[in-house]
Amino acid sequence: MFNKCTFLLVFLLTACGWHFKTSERFPEELRTLHYESSDMYSDMSRVLRNELLLNGITVLPSEDNSSAATLRLNATENSSVVASVFKQAREAEKILSLTVKATMTIPEKGSYPLEVTVHRTFFDDSRAALAKSEERTAIINQMYEQASRQLLVKMIGLQKELAKHK
Repeated sequence: MFNKCTFLLVFLLTACGWHFKTSERFPEELRTLHYESSDMYSDMSRVLRNELLLNGITVLPSEDNSSAATLRLNATENSSVVASVFKQAREAEKILSLTVKATMTIPEKGSYPLEVTVHRTFFDDSRAALAKSEERTAIINQMYEQASRQLLVKMIGLQKELAKHK
């Protein structure tokens, strides 16, 4: 019975054209912007650009000289700290950290620094080095995605600051 009710609810919601309006969360000034990075082809830069597009934000080409807001990806820092060790004094568990610094510049309203930090634990076993290497890469990619989403949340949080300047 529960599965039929769930199916019916999902069917009704999709049939009526209901969908999330993610772009309505962003202030009008931030729905169209320029995106800059010192390395436009880095993993973090690509993930952040995709996240912007997925959230309905129009990213203008760099040649466009309009007075739109600019999101600048300033720095991406990866680090790891040993959290625990095996009996043989080998590293067992690490805490991976990713810090992303960006600046949101809005014409006639100023620049706003944005910074997010994401942490994950990673169990490192040197006996399975290749598998652990792939796992670490997957975790870091997930951290890039999470940091990108957190940057977008911080952009949404700029609404109070933007309202002060109206």
